[in-house]
Amino acid sequence: MTRIIAGAAGSLRLKAPDKVSRPTSDRVREAIFSRLESLIDMEGAAVLDLFAGTGALGLEAASRGARSVCLVDNHAGAASVVKANIQLVAKALTHAPTLQASTTSVASFLSSAALGDISVAFLDPPYDYSSGAVDDHLLALRSWLADDAIVIVERSSKGTPPQFPDGYEELTPKTYGDTTVYWARFLKGSQPPL
Repeated sequence: MTRIIAGAAGSLRLKAPDKVSRPTSDRVREAIFSRLESLIDMEGAAVLDLFAGTGALGLEAASRGARSVCLVDNHAGAASVVKANIQLVAKALTHAPTLQASTTSVASFLSSAALGDISVAFLDPPYDYSSGAVDDHLLALRSWLADDAIVIVERSSKGTPPQFPDGYEELTPKTYGDTTVYWARFLKGSQPPL
């Protein structure tokens, strides 16, 4: 069972797709948001949740005051669950953020026109997802990010860590059992032109 931990929609149970995602555990999500809120003000944040699965990370951000959340997942089962969870959470919120789902692949999504205003980006691909593809996504993500944006990548503790390209300042990763959460701050203007 996946639930929203805190904020306006706190304790709300989310729907989960059958065997198509590995939702971030409540314990790990709670740790992520505890650290995240020490780094950035979630109130009014623009959030991008790549490989959204249930949408728990992005919708947790909405519950805590984010002004916009875009959830990206192209798996058919996950996409329908994300849309249902958006409706569920939206009803519980006391503010009216923009909540949207995209059913395109992460690579296609990131290659579309970027607004450059994302303040928090989550990348939580399946553990068997190519490390090289994750690194490519981090490169493409730069044009989407606002200055000082926080980027969070979840990977298997046994896997290859992501390689943050120029423009990112790596922060200390944290390991929770079989999950390692990698952190970086985006420093706009510190990377070569795209």
